[in-house]
Amino acid sequence: MKRFAARLFFLLAIGLASAAAQIRTLPVDAERGFIRHIEGNVVSMNGKQMRLAPGASIRTPENLIIVPTSLPPQGALADYQLDRDGQIFRVWLLTREEAARQRKKR
Repeated sequence: MKRFAARLFFLLAIGLASAAAQIRTLPVDAERGFIRHIEGNVVSMNGKQMRLAPGASIRTPENLIIVPTSLPPQGALADYQLDRDGQIFRVWLLTREEAARQRKKR
């Protein structure tokens, strides 16, 4: 029984350590903006209507992928990348800590 408890504790400790190690890295070439859903695949980025590219991904602060209609109704601060056609291809909704970090000058 003691061996079982020790093994269980060890496995839980490894699981918690690996979960804590999952820190996302945002691309340095990503733009920063305020995103809101308008309709369908159209969003507002910094007040300008833009289309989401086919296959675009939107990630929450928890790094879950969501559909555009699941964006917060009031909008959210985000980092994003455009595809070669100028459509929004990847979006990362920012945590408070990520939003507070200074952007590196390019």
